[in-house]
Amino acid sequence: MEKTPRGTSVGVDDPYEFAGVCDHLTGEGTCRYAFDHYEHDPEFARERAEDEYECPVVDPESDWTWADCPHFRSRNRDRECVRCGLEEKRMAHDDERPLLEEHHLSYARDGETLSHEITVYLCRWCHAKVHNSWARITDDAAPDPEAIAALEERRGREYEELGFQSAAERYDEDD
Repeated sequence: MEKTPRGTSVGVDDPYEFAGVCDHLTGEGTCRYAFDHYEHDPEFARERAEDEYECPVVDPESDWTWADCPHFRSRNRDRECVRCGLEEKRMAHDDERPLLEEHHLSYARDGETLSHEITVYLCRWCHAKVHNSWARITDDAAPDPEAIAALEERRGREYEELGFQSAAERYDEDD
């Protein structure tokens, strides 16, 4: 199983199984990284420019995979835990700790710098289980009771804020 630089588990054997399309890929199949960040890797940008910035991974005639691309990045945008399905509930104008945390699946190998960013969202409770034990992201898991309680407490406060109270009720002159 993949490990972090500190030796804790990331909960998967192959991070690319959980990777979506590259964040730099446009809807037309071109590489935005090569166009927008030419100065970071001029050789890569020149190669892409010669091919009209076409992404070689989506080219049906190419043998490239996401792992072959030196600038691949895939960040999950779904706001729910990939392990237990707990949904995020953020309260506006509140500094409470989020229910979901970004979890990195890809780390440097052999002491090299991180080359690919592959991230998903895990709730705080699943995140702790994955890093501190044998838990895997693919486990069939239900939300932790504490996680459900935290979510419901936030929903309750949200519903209270949505409630209507007339000005007459708020500023009752009889009080």
